[in-house]
Amino acid sequence: MPTGSLLDTHLTNLAAALVPYRRCERQLARWGADLAHRLAAGGRLLVAGNGGSAAEAQHLTAELVGKLRDDRQPLSAIALHAETSALTAIANDYGYTDVYARQVRAHGRPGDVLLLLSTSGSSANLVTAALAAREAGLTSWALTGAAPNPLADACDEVLAVASPDTQVVQELHLVTSHLLCEYLEQELPAALAAVADPAAVHHDPIEPAPPDRSVRTGVEVVLDGGTGQQVDA
Repeated sequence: MPTGSLLDTHLTNLAAALVPYRRCERQLARWGADLAHRLAAGGRLLVAGNGGSAAEAQHLTAELVGKLRDDRQPLSAIALHAETSALTAIANDYGYTDVYARQVRAHGRPGDVLLLLSTSGSSANLVTAALAAREAGLTSWALTGAAPNPLADACDEVLAVASPDTQVVQELHLVTSHLLCEYLEQELPAALAAVADPAAVHHDPIEPAPPDRSVRTGVEVVLDGGTGQQVDA
């Protein structure tokens, strides 16, 4: 295998996925603003995933309880897979399919948000958690790979990364986590002001918009030797 071909292939796949991902900006901004207002008002974000997606989900909660950039008040965000004693007890007593659903019923309250990450969108324990969230009055969001998939169908909204490459999907899920925090922190001062004086601040949620047809249909990837390769989405 020629030197550099693995790198070139990976970057080409990533570049191809970036084209449709650019159209997610309004959804990301809307989710971030929505989350800012819910958390500022005392709500909570619950997150879960399996394997690499669990690590990605826990990365997000760390940014919210800690900070992304500037210092601010901590925000309530819980990674359900990080509570190992509860996780293993539930798995042992009720089965692995219920490890997240039972925690959603325990910790979730109406108006909270459940964010579920899955590259395949087919993890049974995440689909079950989404159904539990619906019963408990939570809003459920999914980050998945290409849709349709069972998790996307079970959640209120989905941001699906259009790539068959699991690594690329995970990488753009990390980008999504960072952007959610960026948009949240941008909206947070207004959200906190609305909590302090609800009559003084009116929050207009960002509505979903049709896909931006002006998005470029290709990305130039600079490979070894400086040769540009056009990638068609």
